[in-house]
Amino acid sequence: MAGPAPGRGLRLRPLAALALLLALAPGLPAARAGQAPRPAERGPPVRLFTEEELARYGGEEEDQPIYMAVKGVVFDVTSGKEFYGRGAPYNALTGKDSTRGVAKMSLDPADLTHDTTGLTAEELKSLDDVFTTVYKAKYPIVGYTARRILNEDGSPNLDFKPEDQPHFDIKDEF
Repeated sequence: MAGPAPGRGLRLRPLAALALLLALAPGLPAARAGQAPRPAERGPPVRLFTEEELARYGGEEEDQPIYMAVKGVVFDVTSGKEFYGRGAPYNALTGKDSTRGVAKMSLDPADLTHDTTGLTAEELKSLDDVFTTVYKAKYPIVGYTARRILNEDGSPNLDFKPEDQPHFDIKDEF
C-alpha cells in the first residue's frame, strides 16, 4: 500500500490543524457558509430615572442591582458590591446622584446631591477625572437622571444633547 505523495501530506496536516483549531477555539465567531455574522451583544437600552426610582437601587436588597449617578449619568456599580453594597464603605453614594460627594471626596449626607454650586476648580477637575477614569471606565451606564434631561418645572433641558452623552445610541431610544 502506498503512502501519500511526498509533500502533499505536509500541506494538508497544517491546514487540517488550523481547521480543527478554528472549530474548537472558544470565543472565535463561527463562520458558516451563507450565514451573516451575529451582531455584538448589547445591554439593555438606557433609561430615565426619577429620584424615587433611583433610590430603589441603593444596595439594600440582595437581589437588586446597585445603581448610583454621577453628573446625571446612572451607573450599575453592582460589580463593586464590596465597595457599594449594604454596609460597604461607599454605600452612602448609591441610590442617588452623588455628584457633589464624588467631587469633594465626601460621604457627608449634605454633599450627597447633584448640586455642584460653589465647587472649586480643583473639585470640578477631580469630579471630571473620577467620572472618566473610575465610573465610565469600570461600570456600565444604565440611564440618566430625570434632572439631567428635564428642568425643575418638567420642561426639557435644552442643554441636554443625547448624542453627546456617554454610550448613548439614539437607535436604542426610538
